[in-house]
Amino acid sequence: MTWARIFLNPISHTWFLSIIQNDFRAGRIDLENTMRLFDKLQIPFNFAHIKHVFKKMIDKQKGQLINIEDFRSIYRAIVHRPEFNELFRTYASNTKFLDDTQLIEFLRNEQYETEACEKTALEIILKYEPIEEVKKRRQMSFEGFIRYLISEECSVFQNDLKTVYQDMNHPLCDYFISSSHNTYLISDQLIGPSDLWGYTSALLKGCRCLEIDCWDGSNNEPVVYHGHTLTSKLLFHAVIQVIDKYAFVASDYPVILSLENHCSPKQQEVMADYLESILGDKLLTSPLDDAVVTQLPSPEALKFKILIKNKKVGTIEEGMLRREFDSHGETGEISDFEDLSEEEETDEKAPLYRRNVSTKRKSEEQLPTPPRKKAKMKKIKIAIALSDLVIYTKSQKFVSFDHSLSNQQCYENNSIGETRARKFVKHSAKDFISHTSRFITRIYPKGARTFSSNYNPHEFWNVGCQMVALNFQTPGVQMELQNGKFLDNGGCGYVLKPEFLRDRLSTFTPQNVGSHSKPMSLSIRLISGHQLPPSSLSKTNKADPLVHIEIYGVPEDQVRKKSSVIKSNALSPRWDEIFSFTVQVPELALIRFCVEDEISLVSNEFLGQYTLPLLCLSKGYRNVPLLAKDGGKLEPASLFVHVWYYQ
Repeated sequence: MTWARIFLNPISHTWFLSIIQNDFRAGRIDLENTMRLFDKLQIPFNFAHIKHVFKKMIDKQKGQLINIEDFRSIYRAIVHRPEFNELFRTYASNTKFLDDTQLIEFLRNEQYETEACEKTALEIILKYEPIEEVKKRRQMSFEGFIRYLISEECSVFQNDLKTVYQDMNHPLCDYFISSSHNTYLISDQLIGPSDLWGYTSALLKGCRCLEIDCWDGSNNEPVVYHGHTLTSKLLFHAVIQVIDKYAFVASDYPVILSLENHCSPKQQEVMADYLESILGDKLLTSPLDDAVVTQLPSPEALKFKILIKNKKVGTIEEGMLRREFDSHGETGEISDFEDLSEEEETDEKAPLYRRNVSTKRKSEEQLPTPPRKKAKMKKIKIAIALSDLVIYTKSQKFVSFDHSLSNQQCYENNSIGETRARKFVKHSAKDFISHTSRFITRIYPKGARTFSSNYNPHEFWNVGCQMVALNFQTPGVQMELQNGKFLDNGGCGYVLKPEFLRDRLSTFTPQNVGSHSKPMSLSIRLISGHQLPPSSLSKTNKADPLVHIEIYGVPEDQVRKKSSVIKSNALSPRWDEIFSFTVQVPELALIRFCVEDEISLVSNEFLGQYTLPLLCLSKGYRNVPLLAKDGGKLEPASLFVHVWYYQ
């Protein structure tokens, strides 16, 4: 086969030759130089796949080197994907180039970019066309078309939503807030290490609520660790220094430090001194205005500010009056219930609050309510210096929804354990949503999760809980949902809740969406995969891939569909299968693409996944960039899909 026929036109042939010919001055190259040429051609590659195709080539001949035609064959096997060529030929009438009008036609018809115009087409050509001669003619070669289709611009995630686009002027309680549990831990909850990297990593992922467990340390130095365990200890001031450094690298919006405070008043004063001296102007130490606080400020108003979440003596206004005087050495007392601590709540001991109503469903009447430990009042001493640093995020023990409605201030927040919260979701969802429309509510994992496992966060997002705190150090579906949800709104860590979760009179519940249903018909055509990670059982680049497409949302929308298995092909598996979904509440839905290697009929190995909010899907031909278990990129591993939907 001649080069001209392979390249379809002499211009592409000349361009390709001009880039690679100097590397073949000695006639042949090895594997290392083959990979270097792929870099030179600006094509991302997986070493295992290049190595396998290279080895197949040299196995046909004696020696360890390839010539220039061998390299072209390898390049074509990796880069010139048939599914891309089929699309290109559809719009390139002469099979050689797309001119700007043909590219506009492709963008409008296939990518649903209805406003695409000459300017749009020229911008794409200038950005992705590698051949200067073609670029000058305002055209796109197949090489340019390939680079466009594998680019971030053709990602399944809408480009317009990769920056902050939502209204950031609502009160804080109107947003889902990316939140971490026991942020200092990087392993289990009992004997694992505490590490400053836990804070750095969470902040770089856009997390906006960090947890700090504070205990008395030696030499009057507060320490951070999981109390009464063998986890290692960090100095409190070192944690605050890291937070000061990384707080606003990934996002401009406020960071909330949730203090699990077990320190004596003396060391609480030390904490307050460190917070003020290290964080400086970043630390919010007074309300944004002098008026009585009747509504929480917005993320926009609190940009570049760090808020302290802790118990507080009295009101914000009383705290501001105290700050006019030296409060050094002063302590205050607050009353609290000496029952279950946040970290002790278990499935058996968690209470189930039910509002008194005249009629109950029979199924509810038959459910026994576990007895709650008899509560005793206790007095907790708090250093005034620390108390007065708490402005809009005062920790308040949760008693009941009725109690909060009657007594709670807008700046008072509740923390509820997952077990108790799950019962509220099941039996009191409407009251729960009414509560979260008014007050910031934090959900945390039950203490029994000693190995730092996570719960499904979606069940609590469904009722508007703002801070659904997860163990960021533990990979799995739960953290993939977390990371996927907070890709939205530019990854800033704040996502505006749907209107029906902000409305204090909302009738919505996850179990009965009623008039809030806005059904979306969704069609995903799974076309192919590209350079998927090989199976761990493969000595070369093989896998038997299959794809799960899953919807997470309200119970009615939860669904999982599975593709067929493609045997022994991780380089370029081809499916061409269509999956259809009807989603009742798309505003709350996430879609997850998960690629697995079929090990046996009952066992699969995870290869990669990508999760995103359903309403962030781009229509048209899109690449789905796969991520590893830890959330890292697996470039260039991807799926190629066609997305279409309507409401």
